[in-house]
Amino acid sequence: MTENQLRQKVADTINAWVGATKGSAKHLDILEVYNNYRPLARGYKVQVKDAYCATTVSAAYIRAGIAKYTGTECGVEKYTIVAKKLGIWVENDAHTPKIGDACVYDWQDNGVGDCTGAGDHIGIVTKVSAGSFVVTEGNMSGGKVGKRTMAINGRYIRGFICPDFAAIAKKMGGTTTSTTPGTTGASSAAKGTAHTVVAGDTLGKIAARYGTTVDALAAINGIKNKNLIRVGQVIYLTEAAAAVAKLARLGVINSPDYWQQAAASGKVKYLDRLLVKAAEKITKAGPRSSTVANAVGALVAAGVIDTPDYWLANYSTFPSLDALLCAMGGAVK
Repeated sequence: MTENQLRQKVADTINAWVGATKGSAKHLDILEVYNNYRPLARGYKVQVKDAYCATTVSAAYIRAGIAKYTGTECGVEKYTIVAKKLGIWVENDAHTPKIGDACVYDWQDNGVGDCTGAGDHIGIVTKVSAGSFVVTEGNMSGGKVGKRTMAINGRYIRGFICPDFAAIAKKMGGTTTSTTPGTTGASSAAKGTAHTVVAGDTLGKIAARYGTTVDALAAINGIKNKNLIRVGQVIYLTEAAAAVAKLARLGVINSPDYWQQAAASGKVKYLDRLLVKAAEKITKAGPRSSTVANAVGALVAAGVIDTPDYWLANYSTFPSLDALLCAMGGAVK
């Protein structure tokens, strides 16, 4: 995943929560993602009644898989302190942010000089244009997740949290889906999840490149005519990658690259099997299960999981695995 793809992943993650209000399914999802992450900042579990703008920013970074590089907090000013310790704080109101950065506000700013007051509110930059940028924020007026357009160097800007997305992307594998000379359309063979067809490709050539067979690729991708593929078509290399793609199309998963790479990494035992079985059973997205226990129970009843004790014991060991289980548990009901 490239720097820009990772930035967009963060933006897509928080934008998926737009419209949330306190107590709604989306709001509860934000709280669950945050509260289940470890270490939990200051040991405090955010409640439904609490202000949740910093929690939303943290949850977006958690779900995107980069929280260990960004830190997490449920308090705005304390998040600023965390960012300063990590060296990712930008003390400059006039800074032009990029997608994925966080904008911190001080509602007491008088608009004169650089604001150095206490942070009151925070959101993630999800669009940047000439002279302005859009911030997606939790806990806006009415307790909702929504968007705000800000002018560059506008009043109330306290500063920015700017994670080093280039370095983070490199640490996470530095993959790319772009076609460059010599890659013949490979979408990061390093993670072994997919290949994008370019002119001159055949299933035979793709199979040889990735050490698999034409029959296997045809079965994984539901290809009936093995001699017919089209430029731009994505050929999934594993059953798990194809399963994630299906779940993403259904709206069950909103970070397919993350879960395809997680399955390919082998860091979560049985994750590939879980994804494949879920994709076989699920036909549409549904309201998320309220707890991991309920989700696992639903997945057991649907025949997706046959080792519930394993998932209940290990859901907190990998970022956002709890959210994945809750999403799939709600979809199989």
